[in-house]
Amino acid sequence: MTFSEILLNIDEGIATITLNRPQAMNSWTQQMALEMGAVLLALDRDDSVRAIVITGVGKAFCAGADLSGNVAFQVGDTEDEETRRASLAFPAVMPWQLKKPVIAALNGHAIGVGITFAMNCDIRFVARDAKIQFAFVRRGITPELSSHVIVPRVAGFSRAADLMLTGRMINGNELVEMGLASKALPADEVLPAALALAREFHKAAPVSVAISKRLLWDSLTSAASETDAKEFKIFEWICTQPDAIEGIESFLQKREPKWKMSVNRDFPPLPK
Repeated sequence: MTFSEILLNIDEGIATITLNRPQAMNSWTQQMALEMGAVLLALDRDDSVRAIVITGVGKAFCAGADLSGNVAFQVGDTEDEETRRASLAFPAVMPWQLKKPVIAALNGHAIGVGITFAMNCDIRFVARDAKIQFAFVRRGITPELSSHVIVPRVAGFSRAADLMLTGRMINGNELVEMGLASKALPADEVLPAALALAREFHKAAPVSVAISKRLLWDSLTSAASETDAKEFKIFEWICTQPDAIEGIESFLQKREPKWKMSVNRDFPPLPK
């Protein structure tokens, strides 16, 4: 695959996607959204990729939507929602929809879509001095990309209202204090820390990780009783599978596990 606004590197099963518009602080465009959707779909179909890290070139992760005249977004007039979403630079697939972990390495400023897109990732590391802003209401628009469910469920309603209704700016340390990121680090340590964590997923069974990720995201809008019922049915199934046997045998034999199952081949239909 060739891209003009992102970079892709795959090393030892870890894919790194880098937003690559440093001249515009990696501001978001329709082309970037198109490329991001395409690469996420391709990586999700590749069993050799165990985790994905998303970061940015230079001092910014993503400074929000590019509102300059030649790339400004336009609301489509077609009845096809997929086309209308593309015209507003919504990616075809979001990180939470993937069956493998996605880590956002916020190496610098994350404004507007820069932070709402990152909130669709599973884990976030952030530069301590990064500027973070859900700036939408200060531009006369509203937050998107499922922000109104993700942010309050992660940080609590009051903190979500604080950030999303005022559009005020915070820094990376505050993002962690609010529970919206895992670690605040010096900017040059963010990507190495994210990659180190990504390598940890080699030790975990890929199908188990994929199922657990789906349950975590589904639980954002599910009752505890519904999640418990799903977990029980899945647990019954997974205990009979090759990776469960391998996981126990490798533990008892004090060796590294050799996972046998494929996410794309063996991921089960999840109970409703």
